[in-house]
This record gives sequence, structure tokens and C-alpha cells, in this order.
Amino acid sequence: MLETFILSFTAFFATVGPIDVAIVYAALTGRVTAAAKKSMAIRGVAVAGLILFSFAVFGQLLLDNLGISLAALRTAGGILLALIGIDMVFARHSGGVSTTETEESEARGKNDIAVFPLATPLIAGAGSMGAAILLMAETEGDFSLQLMVLGALAAVLILTLVALIGAIKIHRIMGVVGMNVVSRVFGVILTALAVQFIFDGLAESGLF
Repeated sequence: MLETFILSFTAFFATVGPIDVAIVYAALTGRVTAAAKKSMAIRGVAVAGLILFSFAVFGQLLLDNLGISLAALRTAGGILLALIGIDMVFARHSGGVSTTETEESEARGKNDIAVFPLATPLIAGAGSMGAAILLMAETEGDFSLQLMVLGALAAVLILTLVALIGAIKIHRIMGVVGMNVVSRVFGVILTALAVQFIFDGLAESGLF
């Protein structure tokens, strides 16, 4: 069970990116009062949590109704996570775990960014939603393992909230270089995990 928690925490930490989210959040709320920043951070994490927990709990049901097999999910999810991991290793921003330039430009003109772009796509983006479904599917219905996945997701969301509240301090302490180091380390781990998902998916597909 501990292994499941660690793998899930790593995947969620990499796809949500609490530090990256905090840096972007600090940039988008530079002229907002401290009280408003805290309020938006709490609401943003709450909405993102609702989205991610919904995907984790009901994602398998959605896939079953769409006729998508676990093998296909593992392969497709592995490819998506691998692309995100590669972007993290090379410190690139493609929109998978961050906002695009267009989204960020639109957000700068809004007074309240709790739902967009904070909750989604910054926290609950394509990568984190895909990871939630995939990691829950990997438990194969084992309730104790599912609790580990959900617990890891909750831990990352709490860490994200802490990072958002202390966004400016984190930026000053870590700087761009420090942030990129953390991103690259988790990017390598995420890429390796993603490749394993692809291998498992292909092995179960019956194609080989």
C-alpha cells in the first residue's frame, strides 16, 4: 500500500505541480490584497479537488460506458504522462500542466481567478485528471489501494494550498533555478512511471 501511495503522490505532484502553480498564481495576483489571495486560493483548490476526486471516483464508470478498455487507458494515459514528463525535464510549458499564453493573458484581465485558470487548468488539468483515472484503474477495485490513491491526491491538494498561500515567499526562496530542479526531478520519475503504464497497456492489449 505504501508503494501505491508514493507512486500516486509522485504522479499527482508532477501533474498538478504545486510549486509551478504557486509561481503563476503569484504573478497573476500581484495587485490583489492578501485576504483576496487567500480566499481565491482556498476556493480554487476546493473546486479543483471536486473535479479531480470526481474523475478519480467516477472515471472508470465513464470509461466503461464509452467502451474504453483498461489496456487502452493505460497506454493512452502513459503517452500523455510521458509527454508531460518530458516537458518537465526540459522545463517547457505546453499547456498540459500549465496555462497557455492565451489563457494567462485572459486571466490577467479578471478580478477573480479561483475557477479559471487556478482550479482548471492550473490544478485540475489534463494531466492530473488523466492521472486520477489511470491510478484508480490500476488498483483494480482494491478498496485499500483506492484509499491510498485518494489520500495521495488529498495530500498534494493540501500541499498546493500551502504553496499558493506562501507563493511569493516560495518564489523568493527557490527562484527559477530551484523550481526547475524540482520540476526536472519529478519529470524524470513521471516519465519512467508513464513508460511502465505504456508497457503494461501493450502487454494487456493482446497485440503482442
